Amino acid sequence: MTNKAREAGEPPAEPIKKVRKRELKKEEIISSAASCFMERGYHATSIDDVARRLGSTKGRIYHYYASKTDLFFDVHRVGMTYLFDALDPALSTKGNGATVLRAMLLAHAQAMLEHHTFENVVAQGVQLHRFEATTPDQRETLRELISSRDRFENHFKEAIAAGIRDGSLRKVDISVTAKVLLGGLQWSIFWYRPRENDTSATRKRLAGKMVDPLMEGVIAPRN
Repeated sequence: MTNKAREAGEPPAEPIKKVRKRELKKEEIISSAASCFMERGYHATSIDDVARRLGSTKGRIYHYYASKTDLFFDVHRVGMTYLFDALDPALSTKGNGATVLRAMLLAHAQAMLEHHTFENVVAQGVQLHRFEATTPDQRETLRELISSRDRFENHFKEAIAAGIRDGSLRKVDISVTAKVLLGGLQWSIFWYRPRENDTSATRKRLAGKMVDPLMEGVIAPRN
């Protein structure tokens, strides 16, 4: 097991013989692939790398996925699901635009920390040029993933617009500001590394420290 895997609290790979005695679950493949893509990036990761981390054969992975690209897409999809699931309760926050935006940013920051491995893959992006070739089905999946990311960002644009209307946020360029706020939180993939003593409470406090300076930049000045 690598040092990065230890830092992430990842369990050691099971012996190949043990894995062969049971059916390899799709969720296990996705989780292991997320770790591989995080550590090596898309281009440097192979199906063999994922199989070795699982302690399995690559044939068992090909049972579910025809290619590395398809597997990458599924990891990305799961990562986006985590983000939407975290954001959903925050969208119902009561209060002015600034209050809602802060709740949304906190939810996003916590999800970035809680699901660090998957969100690292999401942040790698799914630009077409990252892949050697894509099939028609893969291109359709790519469009769906890009559309999903756009919908996620649009929630923040709407919150910013509402805050500008009610006077709780400064008059800013909505599109640029949404990208800057989300980009500021996504930067955590480069500096955050889970520790053994991390808990939901410690991650929540860290999320607050991440969000506070971002909100300071958009809050409307008090008269």
